[in-house]
Amino acid sequence: MTRQKPHNLKVPVFIAALMALIAHSSLAAGPCKHFAAERQPFFGDLHIHTRYSFDAFLSNQKNDPDGAYRYAKGEMITLPDPFGDQTIEARIDRAIDFAAVTDHGQFLGEVALCDSNWGTLAWWAPTCIMSRTKNLWVQLYAASQWTLSGGMDGVAPQRSLICDLGDCTAAATTIWADIQAAAERHNDPSDNCEFSAFVGYEYTQGQEAANLHRNIIFKNANVTERPISVFDSNNQVPELWRQLKKQCLDASNGCDVMAIPHNSNLGGGLMFPDPATIEEAHNRRALEPLVELIQHKGASECRFDRLQGIGVDTEDELCDFEQIPSDNLHMLGSVEGKMRSEKGQAVNLSSFHRRNLMRNVLKDGLALEQANGLNPFMPGFIGSTDTHTATAGGAQERQYVGHLGSRDAGFRNIQDHFVSNPGGLAVVWAEENRRDALFDAMRRREAYATSGTRPLVRFFAGDYPENLCEDPTAIKLAYDKGVPMGGILTEQPGDMPPRFYISAQRDSGTALFPSNPLERLQIIKGWVDSNGNTHERVYDVAGSPVNELGVDPLTCAATAPGSASLCTVWQDPDPTPDQSAFYYARVLETPSCRWSTLQCQNMGVNPLSDACPDQLAASTRRAKALGASEDAFKNCCRVAEDEAFYTPTIRERAWTSPIWLQPPP
Repeated sequence: MTRQKPHNLKVPVFIAALMALIAHSSLAAGPCKHFAAERQPFFGDLHIHTRYSFDAFLSNQKNDPDGAYRYAKGEMITLPDPFGDQTIEARIDRAIDFAAVTDHGQFLGEVALCDSNWGTLAWWAPTCIMSRTKNLWVQLYAASQWTLSGGMDGVAPQRSLICDLGDCTAAATTIWADIQAAAERHNDPSDNCEFSAFVGYEYTQGQEAANLHRNIIFKNANVTERPISVFDSNNQVPELWRQLKKQCLDASNGCDVMAIPHNSNLGGGLMFPDPATIEEAHNRRALEPLVELIQHKGASECRFDRLQGIGVDTEDELCDFEQIPSDNLHMLGSVEGKMRSEKGQAVNLSSFHRRNLMRNVLKDGLALEQANGLNPFMPGFIGSTDTHTATAGGAQERQYVGHLGSRDAGFRNIQDHFVSNPGGLAVVWAEENRRDALFDAMRRREAYATSGTRPLVRFFAGDYPENLCEDPTAIKLAYDKGVPMGGILTEQPGDMPPRFYISAQRDSGTALFPSNPLERLQIIKGWVDSNGNTHERVYDVAGSPVNELGVDPLTCAATAPGSASLCTVWQDPDPTPDQSAFYYARVLETPSCRWSTLQCQNMGVNPLSDACPDQLAASTRRAKALGASEDAFKNCCRVAEDEAFYTPTIRERAWTSPIWLQPPP
């Protein structure tokens, strides 16, 4: 099959076609048939890589943005197997409602030149040659050259030899136009409003492999001339914000934009520093209304080590969920079952920076507000996948195909990426499935994150009656007399403590992917006392914990009882008058099998069986037949009691954006 190569088009011709697409989309847009004044939930993925990203390209991933959007809408795409051949067919369990392709902005031109044709000089650059191979070791060496050029390994960013041999700027301009055109082709401007596609890219900054990445999401078709990358920002996030303001927000052309940080768990404490200036504090608040709380490379809510019985400034034992042992991007350095990077080794809990974790960031924001009068850390929560296989929204545990192309396809997923997970989803409450409505919902933080399932969650704070759950007009009253998730509630002198309304419905699931019932609803509170010390507390407010395995050990079918829906009106039993606080809801499902357990069982090795070691010995022959090393499935028999974080079953969950409670002025 011949692959389409849009970056070979003449730049002026291609951009003219793009302008025509944008004009058509703008003219055709109108009100949606399905409009809800009290808002409705839309599920999406705002972190998706295609072959235009260097690390997807070198992993034999051949899908472009069109492929990613087709997958998001429920169509089949083809992916590479562990040896780089395009043999794996993949389809999402259910289409999602919106998506943004976010390829790495700094190397769009270089990747296009590497993927051009042998008649161009740049095609022969050593990094390009290595990136086109199917040999895993050569691919990984190529990856090190890309990251070195991008300033992610301790040196300043610098353009590579590829740009000396070809015109990287022209190539990047063409690819950027293609990314925009793909979004316009797949965005539905009709009144059916079946799918919304955002223009976006990833700003990829790292220092000594500490992750400072942001996804840049534009509200509409008015975008910057090219992605603003580390080559434009002097490798400084505050300069990124200034450039986004200058080139977009202040450009008077209808451009609107936000930056969404991701993987603070791998940030080495650098993702959320104290603002150096008031300008930085205001720019962060204005440009970063959301954070990506969960994705392929782990969860960033909080951290609890079961072996030590302590957490990073928390006693919350549910913070062991999908934790990456290390604290930087070298966590990807496992090859053939062994961690090959010293930096990728597990980090002791005492060395794990507290601001890698969003709950601590929120608490510190309250302390900074008390000290300086401004809280710089007030983001809402979303999830996404960070897929590098163009599988937009592919966050289901069952039939998980990996997110790193050939690097984690098939047996390599269990062998080398066992600590990773399928990622999460972004959910926003908006009136309709239009880009403007979705973006506005994200801007006001009326959004929540899930670990991949699709429960429906509402969270409000205000002056509510205790029986609001029984009222058929509950949502209207909740909006009229309070604020939704992401809102700020300012107390007045003499006010009673607010009541919180939280309701959740279980994921409806599908025949192929049945859902689990809900286990319980929790509210997490953080506050700062009069001495500037921060605190947190976790409350169970509805449902009850499951104290059993909760799954059939042979089939992984859910066995624990639970609820189809839960709703309550809750008032803080320990109010902290005259002190700033935040509250967010966490929704837990009953136990289900982790993706790794399902894949191990498919290979005849059952992590839930006492016979796992014997089954593992028998799997050696199957591993060799697949072309793998004989210990490809040894991770299947890890013993949870010996692990700080891993368990073969998990509780899928959702996290709402916080509601901030401010004392009387």
